[in-house]
This record gives sequence, C-alpha cells and structure tokens, in this order.
Amino acid sequence: MPRKASGRATTSRKQQHVEITLTKDVRFKRKSTGFERLEFVHNALPEINIADIDTSTEFLGRRISLPLMISCMTGGYAQALVINRNLAEICESHHIAMGVGSQRQALESKDFHRTFRVVREVAPTIPIVGNIGAAEVAQLTSADPVQRLVDLIHADGFAVHVNPLQEFLQPEGNPSFRGVLDGIAMLVHQLPVPVIVKEIGAGLSASVVRRLYEAGVRHIDVAGAGGTSWAGVEAIRRKDRSFGEGFWDWGIPTVEALRQAAALRAEGLEFTLIASGGISSGFDIAKSIALGADLAASARPMLIALHEGGKRKINMLIGRWSNELRGVMFLTGSSNVADLRHAPLVTASLP
Repeated sequence: MPRKASGRATTSRKQQHVEITLTKDVRFKRKSTGFERLEFVHNALPEINIADIDTSTEFLGRRISLPLMISCMTGGYAQALVINRNLAEICESHHIAMGVGSQRQALESKDFHRTFRVVREVAPTIPIVGNIGAAEVAQLTSADPVQRLVDLIHADGFAVHVNPLQEFLQPEGNPSFRGVLDGIAMLVHQLPVPVIVKEIGAGLSASVVRRLYEAGVRHIDVAGAGGTSWAGVEAIRRKDRSFGEGFWDWGIPTVEALRQAAALRAEGLEFTLIASGGISSGFDIAKSIALGADLAASARPMLIALHEGGKRKINMLIGRWSNELRGVMFLTGSSNVADLRHAPLVTASLP
C-alpha cells in the first residue's frame, strides 16, 4: 500500500509544484495542443456591430463575462494565501470563474484553510470550483469529507482531477485508482453541487467521458496535452529525472480530446464541456468554443503573469484575451457565444 503523505508533505509538494511551473520550462516538447493547425473562415460581411457582441455565458448557475475560468492551481501552504487572494480579486473584477488547487491538504490539516477560504471572501459573485484528487476519492466511504471542502469555499461546483500519469511519476504518488469511478458516482449523487471531472494535462478520451457520463457526471474538463506537462514537473522533482523523461509528452492533445468529447454530445449526451490544456490566447478560447466547448480554462499563463507583473500584468493578459475573442466573434459574424459554436474552422493555410 502507498504511504499516506502527511499534511506537511502535501504542503511542501504544493509549493514545489508552483515554484517549478514558474521557474522551469515544463511545456510539452514535441506535442502541441493542435490549436495552431486550425483557423477560422473569414467573414467579410459579418452584419453585426462589434459594440453589440456579447461574450458572456452561464456557468454553474452564474453569469460570467467571458467563457473563461482561471483553473485550479494552488492553496494549502502559506504563500498560497496571497496568490489565491489576488487571483480571486482579479476573477471577481473581470467576472470570470475560478477554481482552487487541490484541497487535499485541507483534509489533512486545518493549518492553511485560510488559503482556500479567502477566495470566496474576496469573490462573492463568481463561480468558484473546489478540487480534490481521484486517488483520494477512491478511498472515500461517504461524501462528508468533500462536503466540508465545498463548505470551506462555498463552492458552486467541485472538481475531481484524474491524474494517473502524475501519481505514477510523483516520488510520493499514489497510483491506486481502483474505485475512482464508484467514488465519483457517490459524489455526484451525494453532493449538493455539480461534480466536474478533469484531467490535468493528459486529456480525457471519448471512452472515459462516456464512462463518466454513465456514472452521472455532467461537467467534463478535457484538460488535454500540449500546455503544461505534469509528467515534466514530476520528472524535475525526481532524483532520477530520466525515469519521467519518456512520459514528458504523454497524452491526448487538447483539440483531439475536445473533438472526441464533442462527438459524444452530437450523439445526444448532454454535458457541459470545458476546454483546458495549453489555452494561451483569446484565439484558443474561440477555437475551443467552435470545437464544441462551453468555456475554456487556463492556469500556468495566469500564474506566470501574476508572478512577473502582479495584478497589472494579469489584468492586461485577460484584457488582451477578451479583445482577441471579441475580434474573432466580429470577424466570423458571431454576435454571442452560441453563434460562435457554429463558426467554421478549417486547417490553417500557413505553415
């Protein structure tokens, strides 16, 4: 049986993850998201005014200004308090959704509950998403521990991140996944908020999405390959770095994962589809919507912007992405997000 990590070990690991993603090149080396191979068909007669374009959408019962979430990143160690407060304040000011990092540490210890609780304190009106790992879910006998995490941040939804690759490579990982699907089904039926199931950068295949749907999950985040390689992060953390090198580019590219999930919706399966994994511009958000997603989520670019230039830089980043999204909508004749879902994409003509 894998050794259960202490609260202190979890805290240290969380801090290391943030430091590595900020200071090391943990992008995929040979594999991309696939977004660069797609482009929109230009519409020279859009027949709309750009001032009339509505980029807002609904997520978890709340209206947000953009189909965008700052995705699950951190919490559970001292320095995370400032990071999460700043991110939450930014999300509230732009009126976009936010997810917190894994709350496993909050189950193990109350020491850093404030690093999670602060998010709702400063962001009272936006969708907030909680988060726990699949290995922890497999061990649950009731939803009560997760309910406490929901209550901690007054979450509108709760994400279970399925990360077998990371658990396999993590020096102190727990690659014990028997029972995960049953645990997820239990949470779906017992929690008062929607359960979101997400990968963390290796993608969800159509067969996995179908199994999740059959278990009752109605919110899917494909979190595909091509952005941050968590295999790379764990390879850097290992003393024997060569062990993880071969898995650095493992995973389903984001565009392919989106296409597979969207095909299931075309068959009649109804679920909210979130695109993440290498989202790095308003163009990527727009392409995600056109591929079938309801919204997109991004983590590392936001964290880097906050680290390098504080709130000013991340506000500029979100503003640029918003303008890019609005420009794509104008140039495809899409007056709202629903229209953008029908904007045609073709293989890019440029090399």
